[in-house]
Amino acid sequence: MDFTKKIRERAKSSPKTIVLPEGTDKRVVKAAEIITKHKIAKIVLLGNQKNLENISQGLDISEVEMVDPELSPKVREYAALLYELREKKGMTLDKAEGLVKNPIWYGTLMVKNNDADGMVAGAATATGDVIRPAFQIVKTAPGVGVVSSAFMMIVPNCDYGSNGHMLFADCAINPNPDAKQLAEIAVSTAKTWEALMEDEPKVAMLSFSTKGSAQNEMVDKVVEAIKILKQQAPDLLADGELQADAALVPNVGSSKAPDSPIAGQANILVFPDLNAGNIGYKLVQRLAKAEALGPISQGLAAPINDLSRGCSVEDIVNVVAITSLQAN
Repeated sequence: MDFTKKIRERAKSSPKTIVLPEGTDKRVVKAAEIITKHKIAKIVLLGNQKNLENISQGLDISEVEMVDPELSPKVREYAALLYELREKKGMTLDKAEGLVKNPIWYGTLMVKNNDADGMVAGAATATGDVIRPAFQIVKTAPGVGVVSSAFMMIVPNCDYGSNGHMLFADCAINPNPDAKQLAEIAVSTAKTWEALMEDEPKVAMLSFSTKGSAQNEMVDKVVEAIKILKQQAPDLLADGELQADAALVPNVGSSKAPDSPIAGQANILVFPDLNAGNIGYKLVQRLAKAEALGPISQGLAAPINDLSRGCSVEDIVNVVAITSLQAN
């Protein structure tokens, strides 16, 4: 069974409530129909009632819950919650009530209020406008100081990672994480791996150096990160600093880092900065014809995932399945 079929089947075993705030986008409504038909999740679609009715013509969304934030009886309750959360940042009740009527803010408050288990947006909304309310309302999980992202890379005809499946992090959010943040990104990515793969994570903290082969302050950051990581998560299989080939290729790993517990076996690659992470995943995606699922947000107290504005219906269905598994 391929990865997307597997995550959809696993999501069906414990369906979650996922809010889709862009209910006036045809792709989103079509995805809601598919998700509901196959019982992958319970969907709440947000949007103007008349627009929803017009755009859903020809689709069977009779089992989908539809909510118009402009008319919802929850507006005052959510406005009070937003005011409470942001009062010290200058939020007023009037401003809160206006923001709540925006579907992105309404959906985020649904998640915060436990009226939904997660949210997926971004098909018609800029990344910043999706993530900003998540930072301000849902915030980070207990003990987590940084929100990050990961891409599930599925490389055809590949023996590296877990039969060609690997998580790359962080490829979308943190430009230059410090050592502590790198360690937290590693922990968050390991949790994402466990949620999606039901397999043991093996984390490589990447560098242009392997075990002291080069001396540089950029290497020092990764060395410090692995020290912090081993203190924070002593049972996690992780090592660094490792070059990419030492992390992935068994004979290279055994040669360059013979005492490493994961060299040549890594299924999670944590990049030292956003330059490396973003360039790395795009090179693998294009040159190896890999499928790149993501970015998958991690570190938030509840899962909120951002879509590409060029996403397909299938992309939306898959990200909803991933979000459901993260909610578990």
